[in-house]
Amino acid sequence: MEPLFDINAPKKPTNLSVNSDLLQQSRALNINLSATLEQALKTRLAESKASDWASRNQNAIKSYNEFVEANGCFGEEYKDF
Repeated sequence: MEPLFDINAPKKPTNLSVNSDLLQQSRALNINLSATLEQALKTRLAESKASDWASRNQNAIKSYNEFVEANGCFGEEYKDF
């Protein structure tokens, strides 16, 4: 599977605007803002790429689902559960 991004790329300082109360409460709880933002961005990137993949492959997915509906799953006669 292709990685979402280069995990070895250098960190880059960035200026952000954040709700001041959210920032204050997060700092009070010692929440690592950089790590939290990176995790949120990874999640959004993965969701976006998955959605893009599904969109690009929607015809193949539809065809496969129609095949399975008409013929059953490949190898179904061999399963023992």
